[in-house]
Amino acid sequence: MATMHDVARRAGVSLSTVSYALSGTRPVSPATRERIEDAMRELGYQPNAMARSLASRKSNVLALIYPAMERGLGGTVAEFVSAAADTARAEGHHLVLWPFRTTQAPEIRDLVRQGMAAGVLLMEVALDDDRVDTLQDAGIPYTMIGRTRDVTGRPHVDIDFERTTDDAVAHLVELGHRHIAFINHSTESRDAGYAPAHRADAGYTAAMRSRGLEPVSMYVDDSPHAGRAAVARLLDTEPRLTALITMNEIATFGVVAELQQRQIAIPDAMSILSIVTSPGVGDMSNPPLTTMHSPGAELGRLGVLKLLSQIDESRPGTPDVLIPCLLEPGRSVAVAPGTAGAR
Repeated sequence: MATMHDVARRAGVSLSTVSYALSGTRPVSPATRERIEDAMRELGYQPNAMARSLASRKSNVLALIYPAMERGLGGTVAEFVSAAADTARAEGHHLVLWPFRTTQAPEIRDLVRQGMAAGVLLMEVALDDDRVDTLQDAGIPYTMIGRTRDVTGRPHVDIDFERTTDDAVAHLVELGHRHIAFINHSTESRDAGYAPAHRADAGYTAAMRSRGLEPVSMYVDDSPHAGRAAVARLLDTEPRLTALITMNEIATFGVVAELQQRQIAIPDAMSILSIVTSPGVGDMSNPPLTTMHSPGAELGRLGVLKLLSQIDESRPGTPDVLIPCLLEPGRSVAVAPGTAGAR
């Protein structure tokens, strides 16, 4: 069945232009209207009352969908949210948090159609995400802070996980490390298709193998206890290990605690590089962690601007963008044991 998005693509216009043509809420040139009507006929598209209702409603509210509210807003996530809220406010809009899961796509669609929000920002994106499919099929403006498996025609801003993980491995290799393990988010997140967990694992694996090194990757629950258990297993099974890359803030605290209990000095005997996090979180550890700072503030800002360009075509368009995390020195990374100096 053809959707409003299909009509927009066939006619070569934005979703909002199709909505304006259907509702009459804003002027559309005769030539543009003719292209839209031709596309509708070719595709057999029948606009429904709900779609027309959406186009005619006015709202200055933007909805930020963040499913993991039970974990609260940690320092790194707060950077995304604060920047998005500040940008929305500066652009004359309000940002509200909606804690809908990927299985609750119809609820998100219905609330927007009722005029509760002008558009949607999606966080915690899965590789195959029903929320994205539902919003796109309904012609509702949205932007992903993250990426689905297929991003064709899907507006998004995201971390460049391939570049980030390659930079992390390269930094440790330059310091003489050759046995480097990766501690990721949980098996549950992997099985749910959580895109960052999959992309980071693929990036780390490729970075290690491209340098002739053997990857050792673990999915670990987001808890200090799980972090302690994970590093205990690694020490038993990987006795040559000299460095850890972690992408799991809460588990990382357990990793540090277990190493300290075993009197394994950080960073002299074991280096820890925490990625997709923030220096503020890294400073909570002793010693302060070396981090690769998540570009949350910039992605939050760009996500709002991109969404507003979907809502209002008079605004300048913003490109899809991937931004890598940047290294922030701490005191948890050093030259590999037994190495005379950085190589």
